[in-house]
Amino acid sequence: MANKKITDLSNLPSPAGADLLAIVDDVAGTATTKKVTVTNLMTLAPQGDLVASNNLSDVANAGTSRTNLGLGDAATKTVGTADTNVIAVASGTVDLGGNKLEDFDASINEQTGTAYTLVAGDNGKVIKFTNGSAITLTLPSGLGLGFNCSVIQYGAGQITFTASGSTLYNRQSHTKTAAQYAVTGLVSCVADVFVLAGDTAS
Repeated sequence: MANKKITDLSNLPSPAGADLLAIVDDVAGTATTKKVTVTNLMTLAPQGDLVASNNLSDVANAGTSRTNLGLGDAATKTVGTADTNVIAVASGTVDLGGNKLEDFDASINEQTGTAYTLVAGDNGKVIKFTNGSAITLTLPSGLGLGFNCSVIQYGAGQITFTASGSTLYNRQSHTKTAAQYAVTGLVSCVADVFVLAGDTAS
Protein backbone atom coordinates (compact mmCIF):
# COMPACT_ATOMS: atom_id res chain seq x y z
CA MET A 1 0.00 0.00 0.00
CA ALA A 2 1.31 3.41 -0.93
CA ASN A 3 2.11 5.88 1.84
CA LYS A 4 -0.81 8.12 2.82
CA LYS A 5 -1.29 11.15 4.97
CA ILE A 6 -3.16 10.44 8.22
CA THR A 7 -5.93 12.73 7.02
CA ASP A 8 -6.36 10.50 3.94
CA LEU A 9 -6.96 7.31 5.94
CA SER A 10 -10.41 5.76 6.36
CA ASN A 11 -12.31 6.68 9.51
CA LEU A 12 -12.77 3.99 12.20
CA PRO A 13 -16.01 4.89 14.06
CA SER A 14 -15.69 2.34 16.88
CA PRO A 15 -12.08 1.40 17.68
CA ALA A 16 -11.52 -1.76 19.76
CA GLY A 17 -9.35 -1.80 22.83
CA ALA A 18 -6.53 -3.65 21.04
CA ASP A 19 -6.48 -1.29 18.03
CA LEU A 20 -3.28 0.72 17.62
CA LEU A 21 -2.87 4.47 17.41
CA ALA A 22 0.17 6.32 16.13
CA ILE A 23 1.67 8.73 18.66
CA VAL A 24 4.72 11.00 18.54
CA ASP A 25 7.07 10.58 21.51
CA ASP A 26 9.20 13.69 21.98
CA VAL A 27 10.24 13.26 25.64
CA ALA A 28 13.96 13.10 24.81
CA GLY A 29 13.78 15.99 22.40
CA THR A 30 13.90 13.73 19.35
CA ALA A 31 10.54 13.12 17.67
CA THR A 32 9.86 9.39 17.40
CA THR A 33 6.65 7.78 16.15
CA LYS A 34 5.42 4.96 18.36
CA LYS A 35 2.26 2.96 18.84
CA VAL A 36 -0.24 2.74 21.70
CA THR A 37 -3.39 0.68 22.12
CA VAL A 38 -6.77 2.32 22.64
CA THR A 39 -7.07 0.51 26.00
CA ASN A 40 -3.72 1.81 27.26
CA LEU A 41 -4.49 5.33 26.11
CA MET A 42 -7.84 5.34 27.96
CA THR A 43 -6.20 3.89 31.09
CA LEU A 44 -3.66 6.71 31.16
CA ALA A 45 -6.26 9.41 30.46
CA PRO A 46 -7.20 11.69 33.41
CA GLN A 47 -9.86 10.04 35.57
CA GLY A 48 -12.81 11.59 37.43
CA ASP A 49 -13.71 14.19 34.82
CA LEU A 50 -17.44 13.49 34.53
CA VAL A 51 -16.95 9.90 33.46
CA ALA A 52 -20.34 8.65 32.33
CA SER A 53 -20.22 5.55 34.51
CA ASN A 54 -19.81 7.72 37.63
CA ASN A 55 -23.24 9.33 37.17
CA LEU A 56 -21.97 12.80 38.23
CA SER A 57 -20.50 11.49 41.49
CA ASP A 58 -17.13 12.87 40.37
CA VAL A 59 -18.02 16.57 40.27
CA ALA A 60 -15.65 18.54 42.50
CA ASN A 61 -18.40 20.37 44.40
CA ALA A 62 -22.07 19.38 44.06
CA GLY A 63 -23.31 22.63 45.63
CA THR A 64 -21.31 24.79 43.24
CA SER A 65 -22.51 22.68 40.32
CA ARG A 66 -26.16 23.19 41.35
CA THR A 67 -25.57 26.94 41.60
CA ASN A 68 -23.91 27.06 38.18
CA LEU A 69 -26.82 25.14 36.68
CA GLY A 70 -29.35 27.47 38.34
CA LEU A 71 -31.02 24.60 40.25
CA GLY A 72 -31.25 26.37 43.61
CA ASP A 73 -31.51 24.17 46.70
CA ALA A 74 -34.73 22.29 45.92
CA ALA A 75 -32.73 19.21 44.96
CA THR A 76 -31.40 18.93 48.52
CA LYS A 77 -34.77 19.27 50.26
CA THR A 78 -36.81 16.42 51.67
CA VAL A 79 -40.29 15.92 50.23
CA GLY A 80 -42.88 16.22 52.98
CA THR A 81 -44.98 18.62 55.05
CA ALA A 82 -42.49 19.81 57.69
CA ASP A 83 -40.79 23.21 57.69
CA THR A 84 -38.22 23.57 54.85
CA ASN A 85 -39.64 20.51 53.04
CA VAL A 86 -40.63 20.51 49.39
CA ILE A 87 -44.42 20.12 49.35
CA ALA A 88 -45.72 16.82 48.04
CA VAL A 89 -48.85 16.65 45.89
CA ALA A 90 -50.82 13.43 46.19
CA SER A 91 -53.94 12.71 44.12
CA GLY A 92 -54.17 16.39 43.20
CA THR A 93 -54.19 17.56 46.84
CA VAL A 94 -51.50 19.76 48.36
CA ASP A 95 -50.83 18.59 51.92
CA LEU A 96 -49.49 21.33 54.19
CA GLY A 97 -49.38 18.98 57.17
CA GLY A 98 -51.45 21.32 59.33
CA ASN A 99 -49.14 24.28 58.68
CA LYS A 100 -50.63 27.72 58.12
CA LEU A 101 -51.18 29.15 54.64
CA GLU A 102 -50.23 32.81 54.90
CA ASP A 103 -49.62 35.95 52.86
CA PHE A 104 -51.72 35.14 49.81
CA ASP A 105 -54.07 37.43 47.90
CA ALA A 106 -57.47 36.37 46.61
CA SER A 107 -57.94 36.66 42.85
CA ILE A 108 -60.75 39.08 41.97
CA ASN A 109 -63.08 38.55 39.02
CA GLU A 110 -64.85 41.90 38.62
CA GLN A 111 -68.11 41.85 36.66
CA THR A 112 -69.75 45.08 35.50
CA GLY A 113 -72.75 43.61 33.63
CA THR A 114 -76.13 42.36 34.83
CA ALA A 115 -75.68 38.66 34.03
CA TYR A 116 -72.85 36.23 34.57
CA THR A 117 -72.41 32.44 34.52
CA LEU A 118 -69.77 30.87 36.73
CA VAL A 119 -66.92 29.03 34.99
CA ALA A 120 -64.38 26.52 36.28
CA GLY A 121 -61.75 29.26 36.38
CA ASP A 122 -63.75 31.04 39.09
CA ASN A 123 -62.90 28.31 41.58
CA GLY A 124 -61.35 29.91 44.67
CA LYS A 125 -61.90 33.46 43.39
CA VAL A 126 -63.88 36.45 44.63
CA ILE A 127 -66.59 37.45 42.15
CA LYS A 128 -67.27 41.17 42.53
CA PHE A 129 -70.40 42.69 40.95
CA THR A 130 -70.50 46.48 40.54
CA ASN A 131 -73.63 47.15 38.45
CA GLY A 132 -76.39 49.32 39.90
CA SER A 133 -79.17 47.22 38.32
CA ALA A 134 -80.41 43.76 39.28
CA ILE A 135 -77.92 41.00 38.48
CA THR A 136 -78.40 37.30 37.66
CA LEU A 137 -75.63 34.89 38.59
CA THR A 138 -76.09 31.47 36.99
CA LEU A 139 -74.70 28.34 38.65
CA PRO A 140 -74.13 25.77 35.87
CA SER A 141 -73.48 22.05 36.13
CA GLY A 142 -70.04 20.59 35.58
CA LEU A 143 -67.97 22.90 37.79
CA GLY A 144 -66.81 19.92 39.82
CA LEU A 145 -66.94 18.69 43.37
CA GLY A 146 -65.27 21.15 45.74
CA PHE A 147 -65.86 24.23 43.61
CA ASN A 148 -66.10 27.30 45.82
CA CYS A 149 -66.06 31.05 45.45
CA SER A 150 -67.06 34.23 47.24
CA VAL A 151 -69.62 36.61 45.74
CA ILE A 152 -69.82 40.31 46.63
CA GLN A 153 -72.64 42.70 45.78
CA TYR A 154 -70.38 45.73 45.54
CA GLY A 155 -72.87 47.88 43.64
CA ALA A 156 -76.51 48.69 44.24
CA GLY A 157 -77.71 45.86 41.98
CA GLN A 158 -79.02 42.92 44.00
CA ILE A 159 -77.67 39.53 42.89
CA THR A 160 -80.03 36.62 42.25
CA PHE A 161 -78.49 33.13 42.26
CA THR A 162 -80.01 30.86 39.60
CA ALA A 163 -79.32 27.14 39.21
CA SER A 164 -78.98 25.75 35.68
CA GLY A 165 -78.58 21.99 35.51
CA SER A 166 -77.61 22.18 39.17
CA THR A 167 -79.25 22.55 42.58
CA LEU A 168 -79.01 25.48 45.00
CA TYR A 169 -79.52 25.12 48.75
CA ASN A 170 -79.64 27.75 51.48
CA ARG A 171 -80.57 27.26 55.12
CA GLN A 172 -83.22 29.99 54.87
CA SER A 173 -84.18 29.20 51.26
CA HIS A 174 -82.62 32.52 50.21
CA THR A 175 -81.57 33.05 46.62
CA LYS A 176 -80.31 36.65 46.69
CA THR A 177 -77.75 38.91 48.29
CA ALA A 178 -79.11 41.08 51.10
CA ALA A 179 -77.96 44.53 49.92
CA GLN A 180 -74.98 46.54 48.74
CA TYR A 181 -71.67 45.25 50.14
CA ALA A 182 -73.20 41.89 51.05
CA VAL A 183 -70.63 39.07 51.01
CA THR A 184 -71.75 35.52 50.23
CA GLY A 185 -70.11 32.19 49.58
CA LEU A 186 -70.87 29.26 47.30
CA VAL A 187 -69.59 25.74 47.98
CA SER A 188 -70.21 22.57 45.97
CA CYS A 189 -69.83 19.68 48.42
CA VAL A 190 -71.81 17.35 46.12
CA ALA A 191 -71.37 17.40 42.35
CA ASP A 192 -73.64 20.02 40.76
CA VAL A 193 -75.09 20.97 44.16
CA PHE A 194 -74.31 24.42 45.57
CA VAL A 195 -74.79 25.66 49.13
CA LEU A 196 -75.21 29.42 49.46
CA ALA A 197 -74.15 31.08 52.71
CA GLY A 198 -73.48 34.57 54.04
CA ASP A 199 -75.38 37.84 53.90
CA THR A 200 -78.39 36.64 51.90
CA ALA A 201 -82.06 37.52 51.38
CA SER A 202 -85.18 35.96 49.88
